[in-house]
Amino acid sequence: MYKELSFGAVGDEVKILQAKLKQLGFYSATITGSFGRSTEEGVLAFQKEVGLEQTGVVDEATWETLLNYTTPAIAPISVFPTLSLGSSGSAVTDLQTKLKALLYYTGPSNGDFDLETENSVKRFQLNNGLTANGKVDDATWNKINSLYGNLNPCAIEDDIPETNDETTYTVQSGDTLYAIARKFNTTVDELKRLNNLTSNTLQIGQVLKIPQADNPNYFTYTVVSGDTLYGIARKYDTTVDVIKQLNNLSSNTLSIGQTLKIPNQNEENYISYVVSSGDTLYAIARRYNTSVDAIKSLNNLTSNTLQIGQVLKIPTSLEESYITYIVRQGDTLYSIANRYNISVDTLKNFNNLASNNLSIGQSLKIPV
Repeated sequence: MYKELSFGAVGDEVKILQAKLKQLGFYSATITGSFGRSTEEGVLAFQKEVGLEQTGVVDEATWETLLNYTTPAIAPISVFPTLSLGSSGSAVTDLQTKLKALLYYTGPSNGDFDLETENSVKRFQLNNGLTANGKVDDATWNKINSLYGNLNPCAIEDDIPETNDETTYTVQSGDTLYAIARKFNTTVDELKRLNNLTSNTLQIGQVLKIPQADNPNYFTYTVVSGDTLYGIARKYDTTVDVIKQLNNLSSNTLSIGQTLKIPNQNEENYISYVVSSGDTLYAIARRYNTSVDAIKSLNNLTSNTLQIGQVLKIPTSLEESYITYIVRQGDTLYSIANRYNISVDTLKNFNNLASNNLSIGQSLKIPV
């Protein structure tokens, strides 16, 4: 069992703590091995979530619960050779890869035990109470494998294979029930129920049944720190009431790690918009009575940067017969009508305009 940790602690066990908190959505900063405010806040949030006393101190009970949620698959027992300066081969490559993941080694994983590798081994040994002689013996291997085995599923995303259409999944090195559940849009409890599991322990090569989605009209979303029903509803262009009804929720309270069903957007229910000079996502969203998050989600945008001439899908509601346009400097009825492929008369009639005069900031209804 790991030692008790609190604010100000440093070392490899803090890295493990941060990695596991990150995996569960309670820590979003860089894994540094230094127990600062972000780490303490993550611990407090985790303790609250699982019903432990909120102390911010990682005691035995907190460690036990945290490890239970993120137990990696157990690898077959292997015999590792003693390595030292001048050694070479696949075992050295394995050593370099693991020390790199633990932030002790920055060189290439080339299988050559050089001075840089030896120095990284010495730093690791020194920080973990081992004899700092640069020789990788059984004690050093055991400590490296123990720390790497727990860090690996949290820090290296490539260990989790791509989702496929099969109904079964074969457990691989570094897998956890939590990671598999997230990968296949399900829950740990559902995986355990379907596979008659009584613990979170997995074996490499173990075959798991994966529940298949039976409703193509929704996808699943895992609640993270800071989420609210209102924020999630805006992000996915739906309403709080729809999410509550779909998930049988009786209140607005959410829990970190909770899985929600989110209704799929009807992608046919949109209009196309060509970005022009001066446009911003905020201005476009306001113009079309939608949100920045809804536009970004529909267009798979990862930033707010736009390019002139870029074509955007703008979500609309089938119940609405018009969109709203905010008049900008230089606009005329003719230019607006031409942009939306309607006539000036249609635009005037739809807005009860008696003249062609416009004011900057004026709202116009555009029939769609």
